[in-house]
Amino acid sequence: MVKVKWAVVFSFLFFLAGCGNKPAGGHIISVTIEPQRYFAEKIGGDRFTIHTVVPAGQSPETYDPAPQQMAGISNSLAYLQIGYIGFEQAWMQNIKESNPEMTVFDLSEGIELIFETEEEEHEGHHHGGIDPHIWSSVSGARVIAWNTLNAFLALDRENTRYYWENYNKLLEEIDATEAAIRECLAAAPSRVFIIYHPALTYFAREFGLEQLCIEVDGKEPSPAQLKGLVDMAKEHQAGVAFIQREFDQRNAALIAKEAGCRVVVINPLSYDWSKEMILIAKSLAGE
Repeated sequence: MVKVKWAVVFSFLFFLAGCGNKPAGGHIISVTIEPQRYFAEKIGGDRFTIHTVVPAGQSPETYDPAPQQMAGISNSLAYLQIGYIGFEQAWMQNIKESNPEMTVFDLSEGIELIFETEEEEHEGHHHGGIDPHIWSSVSGARVIAWNTLNAFLALDRENTRYYWENYNKLLEEIDATEAAIRECLAAAPSRVFIIYHPALTYFAREFGLEQLCIEVDGKEPSPAQLKGLVDMAKEHQAGVAFIQREFDQRNAALIAKEAGCRVVVINPLSYDWSKEMILIAKSLAGE
């Protein structure tokens, strides 16, 4: 009953937000997370303002939008969704119904998705059957960039050449990022790492790494599961335990200490996609 009431309240707030005047030209595009803003701003340049719905430091798995986020969405010409993240699973239908004139683009189209069965085989974690962290890989970044380009071309054909030029520059950055990652990983003493929330599944698949996750089906691990993870980390000589800022760090620190791993704080939701990917690779290499 409570959930129904909140749905009514949020729908009403969406309606109120949509009653305001849209900015001249409607040059606002909404995205769900900060890495998307990175790609969108690289390609869109100064032609659009990119509005990130889930603020930095918040988890896009569980975030409930505040009125200011709703206003930003209702004033947007288009929404670029990342695909399968928790926020979108909960809110995209509501967003579409509340903003029928807004165009929605799915940036996950064309991605080779990781499904529940594949993750179970690697003792991973799933989000409703599909791992949503598609931006945490180079191949995923290329697809996201391509889909973002096509979104801009559909919205503003008059500046087609401008977007293509920016897209090609972005591809050069992505290529340089991949080269830097491969150079770092060539010197990595271990191909196994520990992480609290399984945000690097696509990264691990792409570069032949193994990700050991602390979180189990979105929940804290039991003592038996913690012990099993420590034993596995020792057996595979995992060298790094990654900790994300928006999740509980205690168990990760405990496991890292027991397994003899270095603790490294990362932010897969960082705006600076290239810098963060290279940081992760350098950490695996022991730098």
